[in-house]
Amino acid sequence: MPVSLANSKLIYETLKECDIRLVSALPETWLVHLIRLTDEDPEMTLVRLAKEEEAVGISAGAHFAGVKSAMLMQNHGFMASINGIVSFAHLYKVPLLMLISYRGTFGERDPWQTQGGNVTEPLLRALAIPYFFLDGVESVKKRIRHAQTLAESSLQPVAVLLTRENCIPWATAPISSTCNMRWDSRLPRAWVSLFACRNKK
Repeated sequence: MPVSLANSKLIYETLKECDIRLVSALPETWLVHLIRLTDEDPEMTLVRLAKEEEAVGISAGAHFAGVKSAMLMQNHGFMASINGIVSFAHLYKVPLLMLISYRGTFGERDPWQTQGGNVTEPLLRALAIPYFFLDGVESVKKRIRHAQTLAESSLQPVAVLLTRENCIPWATAPISSTCNMRWDSRLPRAWVSLFACRNKK
């Protein structure tokens, strides 16, 4: 099902209002518009990742340089980042604003997403990471601002979970839009394609 451009713009505008100027991401269907908006904005820097754990180091470097950042990832990507979060962000008091697409919950049709949905919140609680849900248009600005404020005041990771209700009707871009993005553009060195994408028939 498609991802709402209007709701993605609302999230993006709020990030800019919070003075976020650097965003790290991998291709992800629910986040496709956020990634594209960042890539097309000359005031923003999009860092394309090979794996999600790299985002922890990117955000740490931005923090130490005085630049506010956000990490865009799927919940499975969050799980892949846990080592960096625990051994780096928690240890050295690095604020992380993580926007996580919450796949694998009620209504999920993709079998490969379901197990991640079962453990996302238990893992966040086990790691003592505060988290909020974006479960309606009316709460977007308030919750993202509050999450950013808490991350900075407590010098710790904070997660904002983008729910199905939030992304669809939030989640209107087909999956091929994510796959067709030029993920190797404007990089300091040439990278080979990170993903081999096939259009579903």
